Amino acid sequence: MAVTNRSNSNRPTEAVVTPLRPTDASSSSPTPSSLSASTPSRSLSERSETKRPTQGSTRRSSSTRTWLEGSRTARKWDTELIGWAALIVGAGVITSVLLRLLIPTTTGQILAALALWASLAAPVVLAFRRGRPRGLLRFRWTDVLYGIVIGGALRVVQGWLEVAAGGSGAFPTYPLLNGQLPDLWWFTALVGPVLIAPAVEEFLFRGVVLVAVFRIARRGLDGAALAIVASTGAFVAMHAITGMSSWEEPVTLTIVGMTCAVIVLLTGRIWGAVLVHLVFNASAVALALAGTMLG
Repeated sequence: MAVTNRSNSNRPTEAVVTPLRPTDASSSSPTPSSLSASTPSRSLSERSETKRPTQGSTRRSSSTRTWLEGSRTARKWDTELIGWAALIVGAGVITSVLLRLLIPTTTGQILAALALWASLAAPVVLAFRRGRPRGLLRFRWTDVLYGIVIGGALRVVQGWLEVAAGGSGAFPTYPLLNGQLPDLWWFTALVGPVLIAPAVEEFLFRGVVLVAVFRIARRGLDGAALAIVASTGAFVAMHAITGMSSWEEPVTLTIVGMTCAVIVLLTGRIWGAVLVHLVFNASAVALALAGTMLG
């Protein structure tokens, strides 16, 4: 039933109750056909709303991408950075060579090494001031396993190549002065090759060069291949300036460089490559110390 008000200028307003007509009741109540027609449209709209990604969820997904997945955290690692790195490293290499030639003593060797390491570290500092690629500095304990296993395996491969190149296969030795190691051997043969060199070289070649080239090449397999070739070529060229005695050395350096590059591209992390390089160099120091004591 519905309640309506009727007004009249001569009589006070009173409520008049009128019965609902059958047609009104039938028209106001929904029919089964109208229910069945409206239900699917509502359910489809609800499903479309639940499936439609919101702006916040898109931002969250993009904020968790690593540099391998296209994170914009590496967008400033570009061709300009590569150019500055080439300029700085080139100046450092020239300075290092001149110091070795002008000061042919242990002090000259130390100064030359410091000049070279400084030129390798400077582009890394410049790169991280521009941006920090997400995931590159992440550490996992599996990186230690990579370092021990792969670094040791690469040293075995180097021994095979040395024998194939005509080497005797005997342990290397350090030169002795009056039956003792030189005063600064701990720096030139231990701290430098084992701690400093692996860190600065990997952060430059497998960090700055590899990540920048991979990003510039728009990622993918082609970008990965180009990044491996570019970073390994620069790595071998830098070592070739100091001189090589046989074909085994550039081949070994190429294998080490490509292996470390693949580790970074597969894991997205730099520490596995650093530890592989560290173990590879440390094993050479250990063999040389053993050969010196046994010889």
